Amino acid sequence: MSAGVGPGIPQKAREVRLSEHLEGELTLGHFDIVEVEVPEPAPGEVLVRTDHLPLAAAYQDLMRADCPLPLPPFQVGERLGGGALGTVVRSASPDLAVGDIVQSMTGWSEYSCGPANTYFKVDPDLFPSPVYYLSQGPTAYYGMADIARVGKGDVVFVSGAAGGVGSLAGQIAKCRGAARVIGSAGSKEKVDYLVGALGFDDAFDYHDGPVVDRLRELAPDGIHVFFDNVGGEQFEAAVEVAAPHARFALCGALSAQNGAQAHPRLDLMTAITKHLELRPFATYHTPEQITQWTRHFAMWVAEGTFVFPHTAVEGGIEAAPAALMSLLKGAYRGNVALHLAHA
Repeated sequence: MSAGVGPGIPQKAREVRLSEHLEGELTLGHFDIVEVEVPEPAPGEVLVRTDHLPLAAAYQDLMRADCPLPLPPFQVGERLGGGALGTVVRSASPDLAVGDIVQSMTGWSEYSCGPANTYFKVDPDLFPSPVYYLSQGPTAYYGMADIARVGKGDVVFVSGAAGGVGSLAGQIAKCRGAARVIGSAGSKEKVDYLVGALGFDDAFDYHDGPVVDRLRELAPDGIHVFFDNVGGEQFEAAVEVAAPHARFALCGALSAQNGAQAHPRLDLMTAITKHLELRPFATYHTPEQITQWTRHFAMWVAEGTFVFPHTAVEGGIEAAPAALMSLLKGAYRGNVALHLAHA
């Protein structure tokens, strides 16, 4: 590519667009990779090179015309949205300088350009790597701390515990004083990872027999907190094994999203007699929520009590669709981010 708006900056760059709304199984045919002009920033704007793109299961829902999330769905023919982490390469604003590391919601593109106030400068020295800013921690922290109110003495069960949210939620529970944290995952390798690397007290492969039996074995006196990313059989089992007044933070329903199971059945009489508190949640993260998470995350990482489980996928922007499909099939552990290779 020839030089464009500055040394080493191309005239054209690529972005990923939605070719059609998702109805059945996600395929590469749902994505278009197109070439666009790299603009010169106008006064008050900056040009940013995208270095990392976070990938999450929620993108699958956002590709549906009838998106079930409290977010606008992606539009056919437009760039896929979502978070991004990058470096300012041209600046026409006094607020951001070339070389600043910034976070934005500019989505799946190699370069983005816009008003400086739509990019948020991050401290590159706060974490071992700037990619830590792309964690799904705000969701995990809000659900575990504010919705479930986990605290000392609680026995906690996290479904989908090896995923981007669950792998953080379990550790948050431990840091807030939970007596015991149990996780479920889809393979022995992930189960070993939860216990050996992330500090879960116990974990099980949900393929290994009825979930309710495994939960009763690992939590004979019941669970006080359930952080659910899966739904299905695991939700039903958690209701059966819940202690009186247990708090459920219902974050996701991956089993139904992936077509593996129907939506779970709620044993209403059991929920009533146990006085269960069931709180589904989905939220735009406020600046206060993000700040609260970042403060705790940085403190716990510095203390050595918290591991950031993440997978870095290397490749150009064209690798993003296949990486998302692999994530949805459970190929990765923890938070997943594409580290963009630039020509």
